Amino acid sequence: MLILIKLLLIVVFLTILYQDVKERLVYWFLYPLVGVLGFIIQKYYLIWSVLFVNSFINLILILTLISTTFLYYKFIVKEIHFNQSIGKGDILLFLFLPFTFPTIPFWIFFVFSLLFSLLLYYFVKQKKKDIETIPLAGYIALFFAMVYFCSLFINKNLLYFN
Repeated sequence: MLILIKLLLIVVFLTILYQDVKERLVYWFLYPLVGVLGFIIQKYYLIWSVLFVNSFINLILILTLISTTFLYYKFIVKEIHFNQSIGKGDILLFLFLPFTFPTIPFWIFFVFSLLFSLLLYYFVKQKKKDIETIPLAGYIALFFAMVYFCSLFINKNLLYFN
């Protein structure tokens, strides 16, 4: 059953990638689905109290990151082009990803997903010169899909430790 849930989550991530790259518009319900499926997967490995604490810490840190970025644009840049810099879909993905992994693995994956997105954008930009924006949610979704795919073959203790 767990393998099916992981495969379903991988499909959801790949759907986000496809829609974000192809149409730059992702169905909104896919983001909560990421959070719910990731939460269910975590429940297989962690007790409720640890699961809620990890998710809460991850969510607070993501909200801090989003708030800091918003405040930077408001007070330092003095212009709010926040929606042009980061899309609503990106923020929705940021809000539901905290439910996918315990705190330490989540932050490692999140930071590396951002670096992965930057590198992927750089290589895609070399081939397609007309691309101006990064499909951030899609690239992050691709990274997390790869993580979950690899998780099918590795020891659970590497990802879900207390």
